[in-house]
Amino acid sequence: MDYQAALPEVRVSRKGAARFDDGHPWIFRSDVTAIAKASPGDVVRVIDHRGKMLGLAHYSAASQIVLRRLTRAGEIFDIAERIAAAQLFREQVVTDSTAYRLVYAEADFLPGLIIDRYHDCFSVQALDQGMDRALPAIKAALQEQFEPRAIVARNDAAVRTLEELSREIRLLSGELDGPVPLMMNGFRLEADLLHGQKTGVFLDQRENYLAAAAYGHGKALDCFTCTGGFALHLARTCDHVEAVDSSAAALATARINAQANGVENISFREADAFELLSSYANAHRTFDTIVLDPPAFAKSRSQLDGATRGYKDINLRALKLLQPGGILVTNSCSHHMSEGMLLSILAEASLDAGRSLRVLERRTQAHDHPILLTVPETHYLKCLILQVA
Repeated sequence: MDYQAALPEVRVSRKGAARFDDGHPWIFRSDVTAIAKASPGDVVRVIDHRGKMLGLAHYSAASQIVLRRLTRAGEIFDIAERIAAAQLFREQVVTDSTAYRLVYAEADFLPGLIIDRYHDCFSVQALDQGMDRALPAIKAALQEQFEPRAIVARNDAAVRTLEELSREIRLLSGELDGPVPLMMNGFRLEADLLHGQKTGVFLDQRENYLAAAAYGHGKALDCFTCTGGFALHLARTCDHVEAVDSSAAALATARINAQANGVENISFREADAFELLSSYANAHRTFDTIVLDPPAFAKSRSQLDGATRGYKDINLRALKLLQPGGILVTNSCSHHMSEGMLLSILAEASLDAGRSLRVLERRTQAHDHPILLTVPETHYLKCLILQVA
């Protein structure tokens, strides 16, 4: 208690306190009424309008999210213990993979922190001033608990700009002389922790890859394939897979992944998915299975109208290519695009395409990206598997 009593103090409004009471860990600048000697990234005591202690939080001097709650009143905050608890949870939910999300920020009660594990290496993202200040303690905890070969700081996320933090990629510890080998669902893959997309590879679709393969059949088209995750899995159950992406570098990695696993029934094509789908419709090409896994069309609420048009357009184009009984695996990683909104868009697209769609599965991100019930921001990925009826 002596330690907590010496911490800087931030007072919040009745509305801010109610947000904490409702289980959300963020307090916005408009709900802060007083700040006593807090510096960027400090752990601070949060009190309400009556002076009641609400817990500890990381303080940001730059972001509109001023406070990110770390504890409730009377609790002790220990980063090493939270990381250890996160690992115990992953041991329960991750199977057949040496790569997974070890810490998923607010969902693991470490707001602003992402840690991905790739076999014996770790990739860390500190997304706010508090976790950036805590990087030495995070590194020490990982070294103590896992004895990693390397720890990489992938602090290149755009959100760090809002925190007035530099965007950088650097080695925090150890040595890394190339991509890191890993196993995922029985496939041998490589992750480029220093130059790859996100923190190395896309981990959130790991379970959806298996689900897609369970329904996939015949001729398959995988749009936005990136490093080939869906394509590799579809190759197990489909006669042939055409994997499409606009990034030559991503396709090069996808080809390496296919070769490393002896997969020969995938052809890779560098193209814009929207344009390619239209050209295939004009050429009367058809497929039995189509996967759409585009980047986020709506990164903010203000972009929702454009995203709605984008999701409808690309799904409409895909539906025109599917055979009766064909499978559409369609995804949205836009947090602001709810599952209900996506289902409504798909219904409109199916009517415009003159197709009836049967919903086979409604899925989300893999279990190592847990969804916290009172924090809707932790639920971002929607994966729908549908059949042309």
